[in-house]
Amino acid sequence: MSSASPTAADSTAAPLNPRSRVITASLVGTTIEFYDFYAYATAAVLVFPILFFPTGNDTTSLLSSFAVFGAAMVARPIGAVVFGHFGDRVGRKTTLVVSLLTMGIATFLIGCLPTFADIGWWAALLLLVLRLAQGFALGGEWSGAALVATENAPKGKRAWYGTFPQLGAPIGFIIANMVFLTINWALPHPDSALQRSEAFLAWGWRVPFLFSAVMVIIGLWVRLRLVESEAFVQAEKKGAIRKFPLGFVIRRHWKNLILGTFIMLATYVLFYLMTNFTLSYGTKAADLSTASPAAEAAAEAAGKSFDATAFAAQFYPGLGFGYIDFVVMQIIGVVFFGIFTLLSGPIADSIGRRKLLIWVTIGIIVFGLAFNLFLLPQADPKFTGALVQAFLVLGFVLMGATFGPMGALLPELFPTNVRYSGSAIAYNMSSILGAAVAPLIAVWLWASAGGEPWLVGLYLSAMGVLTLIALLLSKETKDVDYDDDGSLGVGATASL
Repeated sequence: MSSASPTAADSTAAPLNPRSRVITASLVGTTIEFYDFYAYATAAVLVFPILFFPTGNDTTSLLSSFAVFGAAMVARPIGAVVFGHFGDRVGRKTTLVVSLLTMGIATFLIGCLPTFADIGWWAALLLLVLRLAQGFALGGEWSGAALVATENAPKGKRAWYGTFPQLGAPIGFIIANMVFLTINWALPHPDSALQRSEAFLAWGWRVPFLFSAVMVIIGLWVRLRLVESEAFVQAEKKGAIRKFPLGFVIRRHWKNLILGTFIMLATYVLFYLMTNFTLSYGTKAADLSTASPAAEAAAEAAGKSFDATAFAAQFYPGLGFGYIDFVVMQIIGVVFFGIFTLLSGPIADSIGRRKLLIWVTIGIIVFGLAFNLFLLPQADPKFTGALVQAFLVLGFVLMGATFGPMGALLPELFPTNVRYSGSAIAYNMSSILGAAVAPLIAVWLWASAGGEPWLVGLYLSAMGVLTLIALLLSKETKDVDYDDDGSLGVGATASL
């Protein structure tokens, strides 16, 4: 700290809040939050179009499900403002506990919802409300976890510590999908073990959502043992806490809000293309002369007869992988996501966040231009599978390399007294521009290109260009001093 003599808080913080506990709390909490979020993302492709949006039109049902999925991204900036306000006013620990509890309750209730067959379109409305609650909670979760990790990091290791809350994303994805796979595999399959079970559609899909209650209890136990961030305690002692952090960060740090939003943009688009879009494209029937079970079920639920010829003429093809096959391929890719998330931290600490992200973003731009090289069906199905697996691995490697440094970079753009609000708003505003619309735009571009993915890849490259511009306009944050009194704005107007 800048103070010459240690305070009482300094002398007690270390034994009460050891760094191993900080890492565990940030990792466990974000793992649970992302598990809850991805459980919905998986169901949005596999289950909800049939059970909550049975329009009789496969594409309309999928787009409706993705629209509700995207609605959570709109709620995330609201959560960022609310949780950011209290995180900067009363501390990081309380907001982290509340955000985890909110997400857990909303996810558990999704598992209890009646479907369209029970209460009609009211089911979709209730699903939307709970999805908004999920987004609201995640809007406050990420920044709090990143701040707890980075504000307690040793000198020169902030990016390394910042990768641990980021690691919750790949771990949460793997756990959520493994739960879905296990349940689907364990239930009876009248036709093939590689297809979805009817029992899974009837009730098995609820189990991952209900299971989140167990994970939340574990996460709460870990987080309640934390003490407040030392950086926040020192800002509080210096009288730097703002009554209205949002107003201060907008007035004094609006440029960094904009830069942070666009620095995160390509990361969001890449991730949701690698998860939601590829799952839709990979499991879509390659031969549309045969109706998919999902389309037939949707038509039956809507009380309509199903015309396979009309279906084949209206919809665009995919790769035709079985659900279980493709999710296993995704999980293999996400393992590389986790590995490169961790590897990115020490590299960012060594060469700088900006330099690393510029090179990774250039890689994302090139990757987007190569979609058709990897994702078009080949004469040999085994060759198609190898190319798709290589595509998933490469995409998730880039995802880890770009996502890992964000845990340090975004908080470093803002001083301690508005760091929660600033990083949360930038992170979650980017979710609207990237994650909220990415699945919808991808489906539309997929259809516009006649079933080929090249326009989807071009969209990713365009978002990468915007991120590259933001990085070139930004400054390196590796050597930002979290304890710099000047950065706190001490002595500025107290009402702000």
